[in-house]
Amino acid sequence: MESVLLENEPQWRLGFFLSVFTLVALWERVASRRRLNYTRVQRWPHNVLLTAFNSFLLRWLFPIAAVGWALECEARGWGLFNWLHLPSTVEIILSILILDFAIYAQHVMFHHVPVLWRLHRMHHTDLDYDVTTGARFHPIEIILSMLIKMAVVTVLGPAAVAVLIFEILLNATAMFNHGNIMLPVRIDRVLRLFVVTPDMHRVHHSVIPRETHSNFGFNMPWWDRICGTYRAQPEAGHDGITIGLPYARDAKELRLDRLLVQPFRNLGEASASSAPDMDS
Repeated sequence: MESVLLENEPQWRLGFFLSVFTLVALWERVASRRRLNYTRVQRWPHNVLLTAFNSFLLRWLFPIAAVGWALECEARGWGLFNWLHLPSTVEIILSILILDFAIYAQHVMFHHVPVLWRLHRMHHTDLDYDVTTGARFHPIEIILSMLIKMAVVTVLGPAAVAVLIFEILLNATAMFNHGNIMLPVRIDRVLRLFVVTPDMHRVHHSVIPRETHSNFGFNMPWWDRICGTYRAQPEAGHDGITIGLPYARDAKELRLDRLLVQPFRNLGEASASSAPDMDS
């Protein structure tokens, strides 16, 4: 089974991506959580084209990507798990947990290191919140994220199948928790004990800085609770929450050309060289 997964890694990833994207997009049409401010025609072409560009860029720059790099590390005997020789099931579970925490820590870092925030803020300047927001990242951030992931793989030495499972889970949950989808409150309350839900992550996209700097998890919800960055609900409620950043409200910023050069422009924030104040 592992060999089949690894031999067809691009196809597995693309298949899961398209399946989850389609499912969430249909769910948004049937049972949406909030009324959107902009139409799909205004936002989707730019977000989808950016996602496609990032995918091609990563494949061009990193032909073997994180999964192939895990195989290379295994061949060279690099990394903790290549020394410990744990049972495969234990290794896969631990690898997924550690990789997920690394993504959480990376997310926190991109919020609080000023030069990284200038890249990451593009994800937050979407003026609506739906499945396409989940893959709306600047290409430079995507490249840095891959380099960080490969560095973690080098140190950890996880099985390649664990990295593949993790990446499929991460992509799927990122689309799910950015979905503009309705979940009954009782189901959400239970589900967010195990996975980041749309209502949990939507808080992170609030214009209020102390909410923007909370709920950093994409996949597993536990790191926010353990590290003290968890907020259960937005102050204004999910119907009243304003999505985006307070200093980037121009609809022109939704365009692909503006997104690509956004990190190099001052959007009108109080200090163009620093991340927003957490306590404001």
